[in-house]
Amino acid sequence: MAQLVVRNIAGSIKTGLQRRARHHGRSMEEEIREILRSAVAAEDVPACGLGQEIAALFSKTGLTSDILELRGHEARPATLEE
Repeated sequence: MAQLVVRNIAGSIKTGLQRRARHHGRSMEEEIREILRSAVAAEDVPACGLGQEIAALFSKTGLTSDILELRGHEARPATLEE
């Protein structure tokens, strides 16, 4: 198991970590390990496509049809005809 030393932490940060650890019933060292595990796990969440993100945003507004992912299509400027 690896070790990590972090220097020059503000006293208020250390106090906050101690308070948080006490609140969760664990040592400050274990609290820091949990914070680091959570931070890394949050980065492992796969990003979804734009269509899925839009569908998620509008899912509570009654969106019932799929929003297709458009990949491999060239973007072209709109033409306005009078």
